[in-house]
Amino acid sequence: MFSLLTWMITAAIAADGPKPVSFEADVKPILREHCARCHGDDVHKSDLNLQSYAATLKGGSGGEVVIAGRPGGSSLYQAIAREGDALPMPPNRPRIADAEVAIVRQWIAEGLRETPDGAPAMSRRSLDFKPPASLKLDAGPGAMPSHLPPLEIPTTRRPQPITALASSPRAPLIAVAGHEQILLYQTESQSPLGALAFPEGVPFVLRFSRDGGVLLAAGGRPVRSGKVVLFDVRTGKRLAEIGDELDSILAADLSPDQRLVALGGTGKIVKVYSTADGKLLYTINKHTDWIRALQFSPDGSKLASGDRSGAVHLWESSTGGILLSLSDHKDAIEAIDWRGDGQALATAGEDGKLIVWDAQGGWPSITLDAPHTPRATAKGRGKRPGGVLSVEFTREGKLITSGRDRFVRFWDGSGKPLAAYETPDALPTKVAASFDGRTILAGDASGRLHSWKTQP
Repeated sequence: MFSLLTWMITAAIAADGPKPVSFEADVKPILREHCARCHGDDVHKSDLNLQSYAATLKGGSGGEVVIAGRPGGSSLYQAIAREGDALPMPPNRPRIADAEVAIVRQWIAEGLRETPDGAPAMSRRSLDFKPPASLKLDAGPGAMPSHLPPLEIPTTRRPQPITALASSPRAPLIAVAGHEQILLYQTESQSPLGALAFPEGVPFVLRFSRDGGVLLAAGGRPVRSGKVVLFDVRTGKRLAEIGDELDSILAADLSPDQRLVALGGTGKIVKVYSTADGKLLYTINKHTDWIRALQFSPDGSKLASGDRSGAVHLWESSTGGILLSLSDHKDAIEAIDWRGDGQALATAGEDGKLIVWDAQGGWPSITLDAPHTPRATAKGRGKRPGGVLSVEFTREGKLITSGRDRFVRFWDGSGKPLAAYETPDALPTKVAASFDGRTILAGDASGRLHSWKTQP
């Protein structure tokens, strides 16, 4: 009888599922124990009262302390987790238990419910991927190189790491960065199709235009010069040379309508130029560290930028006006990529995080805290870094990443792992998806190009 009753209770709990975390049931007891003496009904330092739900959402003299859906951007979570720039809380006392920190984090991530049965403070949009018409493959064949001018390839003493990699969105064509050159290959056979001269130095960025007819290359020579060059894919002709930097350009992109070029690097400034005449249109000065990633949204209305301190910002591409600041990363941003419908933005960082953001609301829809955790060493000395080095959406809205665990990983649109491919001899520095989504490509630190099939 006892066993039957136990089974019935367990089954009933399982059927109902776990209750969502709420302020009244879960968070309030934690804040009451650790924070209410300084931030309660009787005493509320910095005008912050954490003893009630409404007061907690109101925040204090410094503004709101919790942001629905964004634990990493909430100063309350940063304070109790002792992350970011927030002052530790409670002060002069040990950090509160990991389990309690996790509860507060989950409460914020789930939308700041007041009670278990209550609605979240924010209503999340559905981010199901719906491919726009512009991604259809029935628009005719894309541009392929033909009759490129001959190029004398410079020799190097050691292999050049693949510092940039791009796949045409309309044709079986990939571009690979080399020393003072860009190598072009057929995607399936990886047979060489020619090369483009880049005497400016090393290309750190390669990007095809949305129609596949133009290739952007950006880079330069460290502490000397940097430039963006636009090439006609079919002929190899230089269409434009933009910028005159005093250091290598580390991030750049061409707007979908091909009217704007954005660039950034060690100067900590985003610069946006007109492709018509090469004139500087405006600058963005909000970043406090090197610009590591830049990309226009698929419709061209937004520009995303990320820097070496982990800051990510969204801007109006026409004016440079700020739209959103996304602050969940704690280390350098290595890559940014927009999903094809423009509703989601993926960011990859040296903090080991892969985050997919709602580009309209600014909340993270997917957060993978350690997608590229390296295997433990035999000696077990120290913590090995697990940074995410590259990220790209496929045509179907799936994700490809590479990381310091020396793996290239394939994910579905919800962040579920689909496959993993090891590059044991060198770090996979860059990834790309073929125009039809059937092939995953990766370049590594030893200059080798790898490919894997995602489907027959």
